[in-house]
Amino acid sequence: MSTNYPHVFQSIRIRGVDFKNRIEMAPPSPNRADRDGRVCQEFVDWFRPLAQGGTGIIHVGNSVIDSEESSDEERQLDVGSDGCILPLSQFVEMCESYGCHASLEINHCGKDSDPAKIGRPAISASSIITTAEMMRAKMNNRDPIPTIEMSHAKIKETVEKYAMAAYRCKKAGMKITMIHGGHGNLISQFASRLFNKRTDEYGGSLENRARFCIEVLDAVREKVGENFVIEFRISADEINPDGMHFEETLQFIELIKDKIDILHVSAGLHEFDYMRYWWQNSMMDRMYNVHFAEDVKKKFPDLLVCTVGSIMSIKQAEEIISTGKADFVAMCRPLIADPEMPRKYALGKEDDHRPCIRCQYCGLRLILPRVIGCAVNPLCANTSEYPDARVPKASIKKRVAVIGGGPAGIQALMTLCERGHDVTLYEMSDKLGGNVITAAAPEFKIDMKDYLAYLLRQANKAPARILLNTEATKEILDSENYEALIIAVGAKPLVPKLPGITKPHVHWAPDAEMGIVEVGDKTVIVGAGAVGIECAIGLKRAGKDVVVVEMASDLSNLMMTSSGTMQDLLECVDDLKIPIHLNCKLEEVTDTAVLCLNTETDEKIEFPADSVLLAIGMCPRHDVVDNLRHSAPETEVFVVGDDVEVGTIFEAVNFAFKAAAHI
Repeated sequence: MSTNYPHVFQSIRIRGVDFKNRIEMAPPSPNRADRDGRVCQEFVDWFRPLAQGGTGIIHVGNSVIDSEESSDEERQLDVGSDGCILPLSQFVEMCESYGCHASLEINHCGKDSDPAKIGRPAISASSIITTAEMMRAKMNNRDPIPTIEMSHAKIKETVEKYAMAAYRCKKAGMKITMIHGGHGNLISQFASRLFNKRTDEYGGSLENRARFCIEVLDAVREKVGENFVIEFRISADEINPDGMHFEETLQFIELIKDKIDILHVSAGLHEFDYMRYWWQNSMMDRMYNVHFAEDVKKKFPDLLVCTVGSIMSIKQAEEIISTGKADFVAMCRPLIADPEMPRKYALGKEDDHRPCIRCQYCGLRLILPRVIGCAVNPLCANTSEYPDARVPKASIKKRVAVIGGGPAGIQALMTLCERGHDVTLYEMSDKLGGNVITAAAPEFKIDMKDYLAYLLRQANKAPARILLNTEATKEILDSENYEALIIAVGAKPLVPKLPGITKPHVHWAPDAEMGIVEVGDKTVIVGAGAVGIECAIGLKRAGKDVVVVEMASDLSNLMMTSSGTMQDLLECVDDLKIPIHLNCKLEEVTDTAVLCLNTETDEKIEFPADSVLLAIGMCPRHDVVDNLRHSAPETEVFVVGDDVEVGTIFEAVNFAFKAAAHI
């Protein structure tokens, strides 16, 4: 059988090791190891769908060589002692059963180790105070703790730890491992002038700064032998003005290229201002860092190169490899969103591919901390309960009604149908999608547009009765005598009771983005959350005069609730010179202006406006819920999504899935 993606699915042998395709799972940190940092059944279950789905290599992120001096996450893998080998072999053999190679991203985070976790100051190439430590010190009301510059004895000891970690991977049955030399981890702390202030043979010139990396690679090769593949991760450019830039990185690659088998080309640092270059959000271009890999490949044509960064589909991977930009393509979030993506594309089922929306929720959960989850793939956070990424058929088939055709309602419909129930969905408007329709309205929301299209395709394929333009009243539901009910009617825009708020030129901001209402040339947007800012950007790009007013004194809380995209939204606001007025409480709308009160000075402020757009939040439809929740046996009625509490797509999709999985 021929494939539409021959380059992606072309096998390759490296050092006698056979790789069935060119797809790598870029290294996630799923927070699924046990308390001792060992592989456990929960860990294996989480990775099983990825191996089963057709990925060629699975790398496990941030697997530390010594947790007593390198720890910056909860429940991360520790390969610092031989006790890891036996449990690690379970992960290896699970992957092998699907023709997939298991690999660890071996790492020492150096300066980024949390002193509270390791009980001592962090070690690094030099003694510095990191931005992360300054933040920790501020939060805990203490002085920041500088890192300890590594002695020659400590350097030698650490080199040996890298080698032993790789050797333990081989002992567990692995045939490949990745060594992390990028993103400001320990190896790059030696390589980059940004962190390396040494004056000995490990500092100064590039050759000196590369010495630690070369010693690590040599020690690893000596320990693992010739029949083992070494992949090396690098930041092509650290982006920081004082960091390592691409031209110097090319010189660095020249020094190490003969010691590695695959070069994994990323970018950026762990520092907040630079992490988005390896963890791109939905405001950023797709295939963001591919140009770096392409230039590396041109410079070193004989070196096998892997590229990573917002590569969203197998189709994009095929374009990259077929044009010679890279030899391998690594994805993380797109495979978390749909572990079966490789298989779906190989079987010609591309339309069933569940797209990643780059909302950053998976990573934000690790910061909380929580086990890793996904906004659009509810099975991700529930792999122990559903280890084969499948919900079981229901023991009793029931007639179930789903009220609402937004993301929660559609997910409920899909899961109920998968379980074999007889499903009817009621949607009062003329189309499915709910608030995803408005979320996908801005022209730059390409990921959300793809997700909306996916939801509509899957809903239309489902063996369910879908009734559009139909309001589910209590009378209708009572007459149908449903055995179970999922209420997912969503939320409605919050409209304050203020003078002039019902004037004809006052609208909900997304209605303007979708072209439902006309907007004048001078618009005031009330609310500086993601909805308001996205609308302001779209209108400004369309040539409108836009002003944003916000009651809060700063945007810090809004930034924490915007799925990681607010920083880039605000940078776009700065570029477009859109004014945001803080401490502005809306008090009245007139025919020609918006009147606000400055909550700091008690001063009245007037903003001219021929259009006023509200983006001050949403409120649950509690009245609808309360009217419908007794139209089936009360123990069989589930309220999900924004009906419970206004939240994100994660809450809508994941809670709807759980309700449907338990009916």
